[in-house]
Amino acid sequence: MSQTSSPARLAAVRSRIAAAAVADKRAAEAVTLIAVGKTFGPEHIRPVLEAGHRVFGENRVQEAKAKWPQLRQDYPGTSLHLIGPLQSNKAKEAVLLFDAIHSIDRPKIAETVAEAMLKQGRKLELFIEVNTGEERQKAGVLPRETAGLLRFCREELKLAIAGLMCIPPADEAPGIHFAFLAKLAAELDLAQLSMGMSADFETAIHFGATHVRIGSEIFGQRA
Repeated sequence: MSQTSSPARLAAVRSRIAAAAVADKRAAEAVTLIAVGKTFGPEHIRPVLEAGHRVFGENRVQEAKAKWPQLRQDYPGTSLHLIGPLQSNKAKEAVLLFDAIHSIDRPKIAETVAEAMLKQGRKLELFIEVNTGEERQKAGVLPRETAGLLRFCREELKLAIAGLMCIPPADEAPGIHFAFLAKLAAELDLAQLSMGMSADFETAIHFGATHVRIGSEIFGQRA
């Protein structure tokens, strides 16, 4: 863990986001910073909440369930985003816990999320995750199947899809994938782009990211 405090690291990240946005003639407010608390306990998250940040991300439903109900009670107005893969048997809990899901990647997940939202009377912000590198081991719909999944969500399930999300292959230049996702989103008339993490968020902003998902640059290195 870095000696620098999380609030100081948060401020530094915010400054970098603002600089990257301004460099591309965008407002800093056009980019939503999602502070990713994956593997970090409440004791690490509270200082960031105390610093005024209110948008957080988690990779797993069970981990979020263990720490966020109390944190959200203590810090009203907090928005929680699920950024990791979602299993259909966790959809009900996910809809109850989160305000946004970035990992819709197949019809079954879309159906279970739509059903849970209807039953619970909740409307979440939803993103389709695209496997831009077509990696076998990675979640996400294949690029060529994205339009079909979007059409299914909109026409069959009456789901409002806000945008697209991607995680570029670790061994490839991320900019290629960010540019591709931005082009695909434009073709599909989707305004939101969830892309960019600690190592590449400035590049993502250059290519139009509206949401960046940053963990280690704020909380320090994970164990």
